[in-house]
Amino acid sequence: MPVTRFEILVRRPLAGGRAFGDVGPYEELRGRIHLAVDPASPANAAITDISLAPRDAAGRVACAADVSVLVPVDRARTSGRLLVDVVNRGNVVSLPNFNHAPRPTLGVDSDPHPPVDAGDGWLMRRGWTVVSCGWQCDLPSGVHGLLRLDAPEALDADGKRLKGRVYLQLQAPIDVPHFLLSDRGHAPYEAADLDERDAVLVVRDQPDGEPEVIARSRWRFARLDGGRVVPDPRHIHLDGGFARGRLYQVGYSAIGARLVSLGMVALRDCAAWLRHGGADEGNPAPGTLRHAYAYGRSQTGRLLRTMIHHDVNVDEAGRRVFDGIIANVAGAMLGEFNDRFGQNSKDRGAMMDHYEPRHLRPRGGLKVFFTNTSFEYHRGDASLVHTDAAGVEDVDPGPDVRVYHFTGTEHAFGAWPPTDDVPPAADVRGWTERSRHPRSVVNYGRLLRAGLANLDRWVTEGIAPPPSRHPRLSDGTAVDPDELAKTFDRILAACYPRHHPRPQRQDWSTLPPRPAAAYGTRVSAVDEDGNERAGVAVPEVTVPLATHTGWNLRHPDIGGAEQMLYFAGATLPFPRTRAERESTGDPRVSIAERYGSREDYLARVRAAAQALAAGRYMLEEDVELSLAFAARMWDAWA
Repeated sequence: MPVTRFEILVRRPLAGGRAFGDVGPYEELRGRIHLAVDPASPANAAITDISLAPRDAAGRVACAADVSVLVPVDRARTSGRLLVDVVNRGNVVSLPNFNHAPRPTLGVDSDPHPPVDAGDGWLMRRGWTVVSCGWQCDLPSGVHGLLRLDAPEALDADGKRLKGRVYLQLQAPIDVPHFLLSDRGHAPYEAADLDERDAVLVVRDQPDGEPEVIARSRWRFARLDGGRVVPDPRHIHLDGGFARGRLYQVGYSAIGARLVSLGMVALRDCAAWLRHGGADEGNPAPGTLRHAYAYGRSQTGRLLRTMIHHDVNVDEAGRRVFDGIIANVAGAMLGEFNDRFGQNSKDRGAMMDHYEPRHLRPRGGLKVFFTNTSFEYHRGDASLVHTDAAGVEDVDPGPDVRVYHFTGTEHAFGAWPPTDDVPPAADVRGWTERSRHPRSVVNYGRLLRAGLANLDRWVTEGIAPPPSRHPRLSDGTAVDPDELAKTFDRILAACYPRHHPRPQRQDWSTLPPRPAAAYGTRVSAVDEDGNERAGVAVPEVTVPLATHTGWNLRHPDIGGAEQMLYFAGATLPFPRTRAERESTGDPRVSIAERYGSREDYLARVRAAAQALAAGRYMLEEDVELSLAFAARMWDAWA
């Protein structure tokens, strides 16, 4: 067993010791697991550079991961289900996503062991054991409370540090004199040579736009400090500064290759330890957990896709670890999670050669849900999960996979009250991004809860989940994004994007890479209101008071006004009355013309919710929650 010890740093009751139904109270055990990984095991054959890692006296590779284990105080009341919360940039995601709990906001002044908000307790009432496990070794060093992985650096045969090329994108919503050479304030790869002549810096105004090369004499590896330009291998400085909204891309030679690939090993072995480890290995619930599932969103959804691709789901004893996986809002991308000089936080598709393979076939009986919002379709890649590369044929994802598109949603869980001003997630720099339209208000967490329940029944009872729901070429609901312009051009205030970046095949033999043919991007067709026709729609979208989109534009205040704002959808409320509709020239039927009263509207929402629950795309218990979400929209807009 690679996990050799569980070092408990904090032991405390969850939610003040409140009881969660028949399961009773929970406790949190927060600390670190210590691992000794066998580099010669067949289970680790796909792990990049593990043969170059320093070894202990037993010939194993040592690393350690921060973990938080939530488990019933009475271990006999566990359901036997383990959910591995694949933390996003060190922050928990499962309780915010399944329990509707607020996501912690962590910073330099945060508690190193932040309290856990159990939200509405949905997972706890069902007896799930939840472990949040650190897997990322490049998290911002000054932020307390994040769950990290301590991993060694790969060294060559002479014990020297490795060098290699790094390519990353930098963008800010304000003008800045310099950038840290990383995404969102994460630990950068240091430049090996501050005077490197082959380093390159380009700037674009669209992700797939023509690059403008910035002369090497105009920029350097440095930062501005008290008005002076100071050489610094961790920063890049441009004469005259970097303009807000523009996309700067830098390629350079770095030194010091952390074994980012051990993140996949830590997740796998943490789950295997909780399933099979004994009390002598520090397992806090030995012999109680029969099934293991993993949930990741965005960055960590792509990490799980990468693990599926490399089949990192068999432990060193030859046992399958995860029975089921939900990879949420990952689109068709993998990521730099198993690469030398990989950047864990990088998430811009145009910057990575990680669209292949697009169609993943889980092995060993693993069951997988790929779930995406409308944003990932408008980003340009989600449709590639279920079409061919050209986007002209539907592709069956296979018998062990379901693909669900959450209709009219953005990457996050909807902002309420409506706003156009949202801080980027997991960004320690304190910047705020503003959108042209108010952001999406649709919360799709209810669909994920049903998804986990359906996945568990598939694994434990053999009951197949509901059929995949997503745009399809065969029924005309998967279309080129340019086709939507004719609908949104009628809605005068809509500002539909005039340019949809298309994912491209790229030649990475040079930096910046040379683009080749674009993939066939497809999005959902829309109705006359601009609402999507395909996918799984929550009742508030089925019975609409607004147009809900997976796209939004950057506000001119933050630059790049013609770019789509990454991760953002939009909410465009219908006119309230016929008079308002006619005065503004809005072609959409008004709220007053659609619904006779608040009671009429909510009755239709209830019927839509019950139909969704009957199809098992939502749980019956969440019908009332849907009514609450709908009621607040009515009170705000009608």
